[in-house]
Amino acid sequence: MNKSISVAVIGASGYTGLELLKILINHPVFTITYVATSEGGVMLDTLHPALKDVLTCHVEKADISQIAACCDLVFLALPHQASMGFVKALLPLGIKVVDLSADYRLERETYEQYYCPHEDAKHLDYAVYGLPELYRDTIKTASLVANPGCYPTAVILGLVPFLPFIDEQFPLFIDAKSGVSGAGKTCSPTTHFIGINENIFAYKVLSHRHEPEIKEKLRLQSGITFDVNFVPHLIPATRGELIDAYMLLKQEIDPIDVLKAYYKDEPFVRIFDAPVNIKSCAGTNFCDVYAQRKGNKLYVNSSVDNILRGSSSQAVANANLMMGLDEALALPTIAYVP
Repeated sequence: MNKSISVAVIGASGYTGLELLKILINHPVFTITYVATSEGGVMLDTLHPALKDVLTCHVEKADISQIAACCDLVFLALPHQASMGFVKALLPLGIKVVDLSADYRLERETYEQYYCPHEDAKHLDYAVYGLPELYRDTIKTASLVANPGCYPTAVILGLVPFLPFIDEQFPLFIDAKSGVSGAGKTCSPTTHFIGINENIFAYKVLSHRHEPEIKEKLRLQSGITFDVNFVPHLIPATRGELIDAYMLLKQEIDPIDVLKAYYKDEPFVRIFDAPVNIKSCAGTNFCDVYAQRKGNKLYVNSSVDNILRGSSSQAVANANLMMGLDEALALPTIAYVP
């Protein structure tokens, strides 16, 4: 039996923070020893009534010295830019970090173009992109893992098996749809019930911050800079994400055979013989994938739970690997159906 490993969740007030706590509560090795937000000063079951009589603890105002005194590993569920200060302080103390923000996902030039000036270039070079199917061996030895964005997780897992066969002379078109939880807790005219109920609309068309993340990771996997055109949509669902990607092939293939061969040993990628949907994987760490060819045209269809596989459960998978545990430990596998 593994000894207990002490973990902290910093940024516990949001949806991803809550999902992290829900997984960690039932983890057989990780023990939650510190929970914090930017403000603190509240009991956890006041912050998240769903945890009443499940996990009782005081939510602290995040403090580096307190974290260092009681934690082996830290989950940072913070907005971009906020994570950098914690990473700079925690890594030199020997504490491992899984960062759920965008701060360490991208090359510096790309990050600064789409986010803000980077304040921790030193540790940016040490960060490992936390997609286990592609970087599992490197994650195992990492001290800092950058958890992928939700859209890039679904897109990259859908497309990467086909990179050797895609005609790079033609653009990739990606149509994406996500549940409202991806927008976070802060309400806006578009995420307000009146705005999203019985509605669907595109947003940040061809300008979403996940587009450069997708483009960069496809380039690093293939050596090719693809022309990526990404259009996300908000749908009237709490959680779930559906990707439809379109491209041209440079040779004939059987798409399902390609997927099955590429992912034959992967426990959290499921290959379907018909188009996938969000309900079958909502509540799980699975990524469901389907593909179909028509002549030289290829359609790829993938789905994830945007706040689990697209965030919190993938973060726990990365933490498991970093701490020498079974990757699948405590990860959810039963969908919220019907």
